[in-house]
Amino acid sequence: MKKTLLTLALLFGCAVTAGAQTMINAAGATFPAPIYQKWFEMYHAAHSNVQVNYQALGSGAGIAQLTAGTVDFGASDVPMTDDQLSKLKGKVLHFPTVLGAVVPTYNVPGVTGDLNFTQKALVGIFLGTITKWNDPEIAKANSGVKLPGDDIVVVHRSEGSGTSFIWTDFLSKASPDWKNKVGAGASPNWPVGLGGKGSDGVTGLIKQTPDSIGYVELIYALQNKVPYGAVENASGKFLKADLAGVTAAAAGAAKDMPADFRVSITNAPGAGAYPISSFTWMLIPAQFSDAAKRDAVKAFLTWMLADGQNVNESLSYAKLPAPVVAKEKAQIATIQ
Repeated sequence: MKKTLLTLALLFGCAVTAGAQTMINAAGATFPAPIYQKWFEMYHAAHSNVQVNYQALGSGAGIAQLTAGTVDFGASDVPMTDDQLSKLKGKVLHFPTVLGAVVPTYNVPGVTGDLNFTQKALVGIFLGTITKWNDPEIAKANSGVKLPGDDIVVVHRSEGSGTSFIWTDFLSKASPDWKNKVGAGASPNWPVGLGGKGSDGVTGLIKQTPDSIGYVELIYALQNKVPYGAVENASGKFLKADLAGVTAAAAGAAKDMPADFRVSITNAPGAGAYPISSFTWMLIPAQFSDAAKRDAVKAFLTWMLADGQNVNESLSYAKLPAPVVAKEKAQIATIQ
């Protein structure tokens, strides 16, 4: 009898332990995927009862799955539009998580050093009006570099992508031509180029395609050891992406952050501002039907804004400005 009671007690204990597990499903942006995966691993190690399953499918897919209700939260490098928000069953809150950069990466045979890109050059390359690597607009910013007369092969994302939005948002601010003909968008109608799925797909295509150029997150360029160039900023300075340049780009927005956190910092003013910088966001429902998931998400967000930020720089993301963190902490309290 005692043995039977002990067995039942053990089984009951296992059932309670299993029931205490909270699984949170999320999907979205690839731009912050390296830091998100690191955060979720660290958080699970410290809180074994919470597991976050994150699928890096692109910002478009993250918004689509959030809208369909198939994930607990989404992630995007582009703030949701008013139209997208109107299609949701409930209110969604934007939480900036990190700051990062998008960089022009290339594979030009015979060129091993860093290239400089004027804003006009990048616009022309992606519009298809600059088609040769030795075009004067590229050559004038790269004195002493022997550029080939080969055709430029443009590579872009094939799916809805927040990284594409950041890139085209910058090009739209750099050029009225781009703004009028293509505009900023996660899935623009690209004038030229080959499509690669995800940041890995774009990086892979560039590595295997001579004379190619594309755009990826800074962390992907570093991890894959592909060259990336300096970009002319709003002050006319050529800057290679780094944490200082990204932080400088966010300085103005941090002071005047809108209440809903939807803001663009591409082509920000300032000599030290890297021009293709952005916040990225977790898209969190304002109300959860599952109290355990609600509490787990709120606890994670609180951790992310404190301990989590200390990991950012090791993966080439910039920390959130203190004023933004303070506003986000207040927003966490509104989640029900």
